[in-house]
Amino acid sequence: METSPQPKLRLEKVSLYTSLQGNLQGYPILQGISFEVFEGDRLAVVGPSGAGKTYLLRLLNRLSEPTSGKIYLENQEYSQIPVLQLRACVTLVPQESKLLGMTVKDALAYPLVLRSLPKQTIQQRISNWIEQLHIPDDWLGRTEVQLSLGQRQLVAIARALVIQPSILLLDEPTSALDAGTASHVMAVITQLAQSHQTTILMVNHQLDIAEMYCTRLLHLQQGRLLANQKASDVDWLKLKESLVQAEAQTAEEWI
Repeated sequence: METSPQPKLRLEKVSLYTSLQGNLQGYPILQGISFEVFEGDRLAVVGPSGAGKTYLLRLLNRLSEPTSGKIYLENQEYSQIPVLQLRACVTLVPQESKLLGMTVKDALAYPLVLRSLPKQTIQQRISNWIEQLHIPDDWLGRTEVQLSLGQRQLVAIARALVIQPSILLLDEPTSALDAGTASHVMAVITQLAQSHQTTILMVNHQLDIAEMYCTRLLHLQQGRLLANQKASDVDWLKLKESLVQAEAQTAEEWI
């Protein structure tokens, strides 16, 4: 008799509130979020501005801590896992990444140097990922100021991939890339998920990319989880109309 697969990640009634002075709670950012993520899943996290999408990724990388509820990595509670150990497994690529004054080559090597990997292993991993992502060799000696926003975004993705995390968190990973590069990057990430069972959670406003490359969808609005469904079950046209309407409503509230 086959046993059901165990979730890679599990969230149970997770809420996040802004902090105020003392023990007072501020306004809710995320409210009662519960879902499971399985090995090899490719999740698109969508929703209008202010829905809590980026904060969800921050919680999963422990850049923020939940106000209530629990998060589990393979049945081990997040709070019981040392932060550095967790981040070696659950790696975040933020929307804007910095090289901290390093060259591209040094920035790619840095997380592996911290893990005391042999120089040959570091070089092999860097060579592998710059080849797969079509990063030219002449970028390796450049610093942040010598790269465009899109080039920095591509380097940030490579820096995460050299770590070989089992869970990859991507915050608008293709927002500064041209269409051709974005498609290639998503194809590489999809292949990684399929061949190595890497789990992907991706915040992305580009629904065509979400529809093409993701297996499941999480729809957030005003900090709540509206939908958690297979990508094949999503009415993508209806979803797009819903997001446009929600963005318009949010804009009106800000005026």
